[in-house]
Amino acid sequence: MKILDYISPVVGYRVWRWDAAGLKSLNGEPWLPGRPLAAGCRRTIVPGAKAVHGAHQLPHSDCTCGVYAARNLEHLRQFGYEGRGIHGEVYLWGTVVEHKLGWRAQFAYPKSLFLPPTAIPFTLTQMDARLKSLIAFGADIFLLGEHESIRFWKNGAGFDAAGLDYLIKTRKEYYARRQRERTLKKGDRVAVLGRGIAVVEQADDKEPLVVLNGLVLRIARKDIVLNQQNMRWECEANNSDV
Repeated sequence: MKILDYISPVVGYRVWRWDAAGLKSLNGEPWLPGRPLAAGCRRTIVPGAKAVHGAHQLPHSDCTCGVYAARNLEHLRQFGYEGRGIHGEVYLWGTVVEHKLGWRAQFAYPKSLFLPPTAIPFTLTQMDARLKSLIAFGADIFLLGEHESIRFWKNGAGFDAAGLDYLIKTRKEYYARRQRERTLKKGDRVAVLGRGIAVVEQADDKEPLVVLNGLVLRIARKDIVLNQQNMRWECEANNSDV
C-alpha cells in the first residue's frame, strides 16, 4: 500500500444510504452539505501490523481508519455494495492510503450521485424534499437507465430535460405494469380460501368463471382481491357459486 498526501483530490466510488434525513454512510455516519467528511478512528488494527498507540495520523497504514472508496464501479460490484444504496463518485484528499482496489482517505465529499428511478419518491412533495437533500451537496445527479446514465440534475443549471423525460417514462411504464398486474386475466390463479386454487377460465368485469377441482364457479369480480403481501388473487369460499 502507498500513503500519499493529496492536495488535488482523487476520485473514488462508494455507496450511501439515502433517506429523508439525507446521505449517510452504510454504518450510519451522516454526510453534511458543504462540509467534507473527516476520517475518525475506532482503533481497529490491521492483522499482522504493529499496534498503533494513542493519537495518530488519519488514516494510518497500520489501522483501518479512513473514509473508504473503491477504485472504480466494477470494484464496488466486487465488494457487493452496488445494490445496497445509491452509489456515486467521491472526492478524496488529504492523507490517502492507497490499496489494490481503492483508498482510505482523510477527507471526502460527494462529486456525483447515481440514482435508480425507483429510489425517487412518487409524490411531488416527497420528491422535492428528498431531492433537496442531495441538491444541497452541489453534486451532479444522474438516473440509472437500462444501458446508460442520464443526467437528472446539473449543479448550477438545475433539472435536465432528458432526465425528467426518462423519469416520466419509467413512471408511466410502472403504472402500466401495475395496471396489468391488477387486471384479472384468463389463466390467472385465484386462491379460493379454504377450498384450493382455481384457474380463471373466462375473465369478466362482473362475474369471472373459474375452475376449481373440476367445478365451474362464478365469482363476483368485486370479491376477488389482490393480496399484495402474497402477490396472488384471493376470494372467500362463501363468495363463490357453482
